[in-house]
Amino acid sequence: MESIAGQLFPAWLPGAEGIQTSAGAAPAAVGAVALAHAARTGQFGPFLADLAVGALRRRGSSTGRHPPEVRALGLARVLATGLGRSSCALLMRSSDDLDERGALVLACAAAWLVDHGRMAVWILGERFPPADGASEAAAGPPVRTVRAQASSPTDSPARASRRRRTRAGKPHPASQAEMTLEAVLAARPWATGRVWNCTVRPGPLINPVRVDLLWERERCIVEIDGSDHRSPTKFADDRRRDVMLQLNGYAVLRFTNAQVRDELENVLTLLQQFLTTRRQTQKGH
Repeated sequence: MESIAGQLFPAWLPGAEGIQTSAGAAPAAVGAVALAHAARTGQFGPFLADLAVGALRRRGSSTGRHPPEVRALGLARVLATGLGRSSCALLMRSSDDLDERGALVLACAAAWLVDHGRMAVWILGERFPPADGASEAAAGPPVRTVRAQASSPTDSPARASRRRRTRAGKPHPASQAEMTLEAVLAARPWATGRVWNCTVRPGPLINPVRVDLLWERERCIVEIDGSDHRSPTKFADDRRRDVMLQLNGYAVLRFTNAQVRDELENVLTLLQQFLTTRRQTQKGH
């Protein structure tokens, strides 16, 4: 959870968007922003400050000095805020060879997160004890409520995938290519005006289309493609979609995850060249 919070930073900390480096007084500045934000929102200031400084410095964990229940509640709130939601849900996948004791431990861990993190917890797997019996068999303090569900691994991931949404305006936290590209674009003055993961309506009789990256004024769409886009069906769908967008005045630039990873400067050069040309053309008209 803390790792995901680091990937979402600074989406969950208003006022920290302009702090791009951990050099000099930047950690102290982001800590002060976190304390001020915590005071306004009722969050625990020292935890939020530690988390923000750790995220800025790209540390794997920075809140270890705080009790587990403080970390659970704080991280649940941060993740919900970072994704533009009011609450947080955690999806846990159990191992197929989990024995009865291991399944019970997992159920009790889920119950602990529900109680202390105030989040919903879903467990995917066939080997899972009845929720009602978890508190009776658990060692230590009884668990009051277990809000967890065991689901069939064959259909639940698909439902979970349909429920998963990306916050409009931000790169997807699970896409390393999007996060990498946004990190460098944020420092390029020519890249202003971009919006990640948004929808466009090419025409009044055309359904909205979701795109990875958009410069609306320049009518420039950028798609970051994973390996699944090489399949014949997906490739054909992409081409039909691109033609429809182009016929309605949008330019579609496609790059692969590998290009963003291995040829980042070339990707940036092509983007800058296209946007500069498009802006000059618009100014001439």
